[in-house]
Amino acid sequence: MLKEELSAIKQAIMNEVEGFEFYRMAAKQTAEGGSRDALMELANEEKKHIEYLEALFIKIKDGIEDEKEMAFMEGPPSPGIYKWDKFDKDLTSLAMSVFSIGIQMEKDAVDFYTKAKEQTELEEARKLYDVLIKWERVHLEQFTKQHQLYKEDWWADQNFAPF
Repeated sequence: MLKEELSAIKQAIMNEVEGFEFYRMAAKQTAEGGSRDALMELANEEKKHIEYLEALFIKIKDGIEDEKEMAFMEGPPSPGIYKWDKFDKDLTSLAMSVFSIGIQMEKDAVDFYTKAKEQTELEEARKLYDVLIKWERVHLEQFTKQHQLYKEDWWADQNFAPF
């Protein structure tokens, strides 16, 4: 059976649950408005990942051979494009922290899927891991750009801006 792939998918689900809970917790710490909405968008994106991975796990675990092959061929939903302008400027410190942690979670996800890809013998699984790596890199790029913008805003607010 696909024991290694099932184990990798279980770990991936756990990683996405952690991301979901983190963004949801950050949203709860924020007043109603654009920042809360932006954080909930992140949480909902993680929830889509969870649902996709759970369905994939079931198809692979319980499916017959043809269904297993098809399960690997169905790609995950593409990552959403977040509306970062919703984040309130008065929450720059919180935003920097959230995006910094988000960057690390996305890097860890890329590393996790890269390692899983290297360890599998199934071509279908390698293709799936490539899609998941791409998925997480999109988030990583978005988070990195946004973190840089907030960092520059924070520096300016603290009068640390370059002369």
